[in-house]
Amino acid sequence: MSDLTTAVHTALATVIDPEIRRPITELGMVDSVDVDASGLAAVTVLLTIAGCPLSNTIESDVTKAVSSVPGVTGVNLTLGTMNDEQRAALKKQLRGGREERAIPFARTDSLTQVLLVASGKGGVGKSSVTVNLAMALAAQGKSVGVLDADIYGHSIPQMLGLMDAMPTSVDGMIMPVPTMGLRVISIGMLKESRDQVIAWRGPILDRALQQFLADVYWGDLDYLVVDLPPGTGDVALSLGQKLPNAEVLVVTTPQQASAEVAERAGTMASMLEQKVIGVVENMAYLDVTCPHCGQTHRVDVFGSGGGAEVAGTLSTRLGYEVPLLAEVPMDPAMAANGDLGVPLVATEPDRPAAAALMALARRLASRKRNLAGFTLGVTPVQ
Repeated sequence: MSDLTTAVHTALATVIDPEIRRPITELGMVDSVDVDASGLAAVTVLLTIAGCPLSNTIESDVTKAVSSVPGVTGVNLTLGTMNDEQRAALKKQLRGGREERAIPFARTDSLTQVLLVASGKGGVGKSSVTVNLAMALAAQGKSVGVLDADIYGHSIPQMLGLMDAMPTSVDGMIMPVPTMGLRVISIGMLKESRDQVIAWRGPILDRALQQFLADVYWGDLDYLVVDLPPGTGDVALSLGQKLPNAEVLVVTTPQQASAEVAERAGTMASMLEQKVIGVVENMAYLDVTCPHCGQTHRVDVFGSGGGAEVAGTLSTRLGYEVPLLAEVPMDPAMAANGDLGVPLVATEPDRPAAAALMALARRLASRKRNLAGFTLGVTPVQ
């Protein structure tokens, strides 16, 4: 290795990955460095994932660092992407060489039913459905954990009155925060301040999800209810790999735009070999008391039929029945209670919206577990 090439390597060691906050040379991101006789430096840097949102920052920092080396006349930078083996090595390095703890819910003998609450887009009340469904399951006498996997838009702590809660650690295990019969964990409980912005992707995001699932002492749960971020991004992909036997509940609203993107969320789950157990149509209608006749009338504020359309489309697309499990009416008290940190089903379970979610919980709690399509970890012998 020439002195100039060594100097370029030294300069690259000053470039800090903006997500992981460690030198790119330590992370195995520098794939190759070659400096020709004219001083042109050809550098290949491997991004952790394709389409990394911070690739422009890395490109700029690398170019600046290499260009500052005396004797370098130009920089020819190539940005590549790590392969699966390289990413696995990086994850192990970030763990300090330690092997990952096993995820108890991924075991074939796990008795915990994992429900992933998904939506194609934001604003459909997915998190409200999550916390109220979890409370409704707990009211059925079930042991329930709630995992807020919406890393960027976490709202579960607010809805459960846990904005100031801090999980404790015992012998390297994180204790979920208990509240109202639930066991809860969220990145919002681990931030240094409420206004701190989380901007993770790739290995860091994957590592956080791994910790939530394996390093949190959940105990014996009947249900783990997971609030997914909207859409079909990194979190859905990561959890698809970590929780192959999880079941997906798709939340939508009646309007066409919401229905179309909700279908994508269901299709994504199927691609990850997770079963879609049903659709919940939230904000399905509004009950209004007529000032003239005194009767209660149903008003379809956002149209109608979106939930049934999603259920029908997914049933056809996935090749098995995906039922419309619940139509949850609009209720201003649902949002108000969320702001107060107490789910509606805990305070007024007889209100129409709460009653619909209580009925959904009873339906889920009474069904027999179907092992069709589950990964059993059995290798056939000829």
